[in-house]
Amino acid sequence: MTPTLVPHHPRPSSAPPAADGRRRVRDWAEIQERMLVPLYEAVYEHLEVGPGARVLGLGCGTGLALLMAAGRGAGVTGVDTDRARTALARERLACGREHSGSGASPGARVVEGGPAEAVDPRSPRFNMITAFQPIGCTAGDSDGLVPALEAAVPLAERGSPVVLAGWGPPERCATAAVLRVASRLTERLRSDGGWRPTLRDDLEEVASRAGIRPDGSGRVSCPFGYADPDSAVRGLLSTGLFDAAVRATDPAQVEKEVREALHPHVRADGTVWMPNVFRYLIARTP
Repeated sequence: MTPTLVPHHPRPSSAPPAADGRRRVRDWAEIQERMLVPLYEAVYEHLEVGPGARVLGLGCGTGLALLMAAGRGAGVTGVDTDRARTALARERLACGREHSGSGASPGARVVEGGPAEAVDPRSPRFNMITAFQPIGCTAGDSDGLVPALEAAVPLAERGSPVVLAGWGPPERCATAAVLRVASRLTERLRSDGGWRPTLRDDLEEVASRAGIRPDGSGRVSCPFGYADPDSAVRGLLSTGLFDAAVRATDPAQVEKEVREALHPHVRADGTVWMPNVFRYLIARTP
């Protein structure tokens, strides 16, 4: 995946131990990923996703967005470069089929790699592409997305919707203040993936660079809610946005700074609540 709120992957030279990596994948799937459910629901409702939809999910992670589309009767294929995440996504889709009892996810596939690995000569072309990783919170976080879109677009029918997602204005995203912790911890982040304010036309710029035309947009409230600060820290660290800060300092220092940044968002009952707004853009394949 690209370096976004939704998980981005550490360089091989700094990869965490296998046990830590598995724990982070679980933290992402069990704590953080659900924060984007309102975004997925809004997009699927907007596009009336259902039987007949053939969805290609770029950077599908642990597969929650795919599972929701499959639950609507869509055929889904997901691609991601992270082996642990794709393995968990396959498990979840298999469980979804078993529990539905009605084949609710026809042709569900998850493959490790990029769009080229999603091609199945036996199947018709896709008629929807999703890239749900929100961009616009770190410098250069769309750099990997553009080539992925360029590779995916030829796999879809003409005029198919392509979904891009991004952070809303910083003043409407309480989590932005927490993400800025990473920039404070290391100078390196300021020139390599450091937090930056969301720009109004971030998504349109990506669409233009990928050669697809905008055809509508929307905004969705996606509050980040956690049972307690411990869960909040685990969820936020699972995104990968703090990896460079960990490399530049140490995990204990990063956790300490994140906890301090969360203090204004801890409620009287101990839960953590951060209102956020995300934006989505619907583009069309040529």
